[in-house]
Amino acid sequence: MTVASALKAFRISAWVTGVGLLLLTFYAMPAKYLFGDPRPVAMIGMVHGFLYMIYIVCTLILAERCRWKPVFAVVILAAGTIPIASFVAERKVTRKVQAEHLPAAGS
Repeated sequence: MTVASALKAFRISAWVTGVGLLLLTFYAMPAKYLFGDPRPVAMIGMVHGFLYMIYIVCTLILAERCRWKPVFAVVILAAGTIPIASFVAERKVTRKVQAEHLPAAGS
C-alpha cells in the first residue's frame, strides 16, 4: 500500500468514525439518558466500535508508512475517541503527509 492510498483510507476512516461518534454522543446517549431508550446506544455504540477498529488499522498503516513517532500515532489514535477530534486529526495528518511524503500536484 502506498502512502497516498494509506492516506486515503485513513481520511475515509477518520470521517466515518467521527460521524459515528457524533451520532453516539449527541443522539444515542441523550436518547438513553433523557428518554430511557437504550437501543440507539447499543446499535450505534457497536457500529462505532467496529468503525474505530478500522480507524486504528488505517492509522497504524499510515503511521508505519510515514514513520511517525509513536507518541504522534497514539495522539491520532486517541482522536477517534473524542467527538470532533477525528476531523481535526484528519486535517492535520493530511497536511503533514502531503507536505512530507507526497509530491506537489503538477510537479
